[in-house]
Amino acid sequence: MNTLSVVICTVNRPELAWKAVTSVLSTEPGPAEVVVIDQSSTDATHRSLDELLARDDRLRYVHSSKVGLSSAYNLGIASSTGDIIAFTDDDCLVPTDWLAKISDAFDRHPEAGLLYGQVLVPPELEHAEGVVPYLKFEHERTLSSATEFQVFGMGANFAARRSMLERIGGFDEILGGGAPLRSSQDYDLQFRVYRAGMACLLEPTVKLLHYGFRENVDWPKTLTAYGVGDGAFYMKHLRCGDSKAGMLFARRLGGQAARSILKPMLGRPHQNEYLRGMLSGARKSFSYSVDRQHRMYRAKHEGA
Repeated sequence: MNTLSVVICTVNRPELAWKAVTSVLSTEPGPAEVVVIDQSSTDATHRSLDELLARDDRLRYVHSSKVGLSSAYNLGIASSTGDIIAFTDDDCLVPTDWLAKISDAFDRHPEAGLLYGQVLVPPELEHAEGVVPYLKFEHERTLSSATEFQVFGMGANFAARRSMLERIGGFDEILGGGAPLRSSQDYDLQFRVYRAGMACLLEPTVKLLHYGFRENVDWPKTLTAYGVGDGAFYMKHLRCGDSKAGMLFARRLGGQAARSILKPMLGRPHQNEYLRGMLSGARKSFSYSVDRQHRMYRAKHEGA
């Protein structure tokens, strides 16, 4: 029987982190362990979790001075023990059946190494004046070499088999929030899973609520970061000679170019930020050498 660990990465959001951890500890059946990776600049998050740490021995706290979401993910993987590792963000709340649904999905799909679920907007934020990123889909799908692949998913709600993560080498630490190339660590992981011959499951029964509210004024910067990461992700695999990545990149660029023309005409601005970000990310890719065997960027101190 598979054991389940949960990893929650957080930076300077003690109240949200406490709520996220509490919701995960309340799942039934609960996790074997919950590992909090904290990259905060103060001890406020640690202090907010003191009571939970004292009364629930499933909870573990690890502080890291290293910056970057991919780094935090990799530390969470190394610090946990479960056969399956579920990940959520510090601004999410999970329902009590979240882990049960994840376990059931992996049991039904032994070929799946990676799973993404739905990320839903809480009812109280549905009409807020701002943006809450979300991911909704109705039907279960399997993305693999036997199906038409697309990059699809959201890092607020995913799970992975440890054996798969060990096989492909975890997350690329040059990609992701807080890292030099800013985002798309999840898309990159999914594509490497696909290229390694394993399947990614899109499972709509695995769902949670996302409280990651962004003010409208901040959304263009977020779109730019998404674009930078996406451009760098595609370009890395193109530099490895991957024609599939080239096709996906061309399709994405063409779609975004069309949207950048049409959506402002329909009163939906800011499309250019994402497109500019993609082009910038593709360009910035060449600031880093690539380990073609493992399809990972090398940190600059690692050399060529």
